Amino acid sequence: MSESKPTYLTEEGLRKLKEELHFLKTKERARIAQAIAEARAQGDLSENAEYDAAKDEQGLLEAKISKLENTVSQARIVDESQIDPSKAYILSTVVVRNSANGMEQTYTLVSPQEADFATGKISIKSPIGEGLLGKSVGDSVTIKVPAGKVSLEIVDISRG
Repeated sequence: MSESKPTYLTEEGLRKLKEELHFLKTKERARIAQAIAEARAQGDLSENAEYDAAKDEQGLLEAKISKLENTVSQARIVDESQIDPSKAYILSTVVVRNSANGMEQTYTLVSPQEADFATGKISIKSPIGEGLLGKSVGDSVTIKVPAGKVSLEIVDISRG
């Protein structure tokens, strides 16, 4: 098995993962166990679609729990005092200007587990996130994205 790399998270991000893990281990496991018991009570398991579906769901749940446990065990809280505030790093809020159309966008760089494009949180592992890492205000970057290439100028970087 390959060695796992640490996952860098905010305190809030780690707390949310731990809450989700607790919910899955308690409420979801109990719900699926109940569904399996109810399906088993219906008799012949060889032709019981409800039983098969509940067992499949149980397998998916256990895989998700295992993945979350691994992520939580590898989690490292980002120490913001060690980060250069003049450069774009994880937890930086970066304002960029698209060189082609002049539009500005604001992104917060986060771990892949915390990414939520709808709220402007992009993963440091995404093409744009990787392209912005380590850059400073005034830097221009050209990033290959699924739709082609985009040129961005960093307008502002802030923390928190």
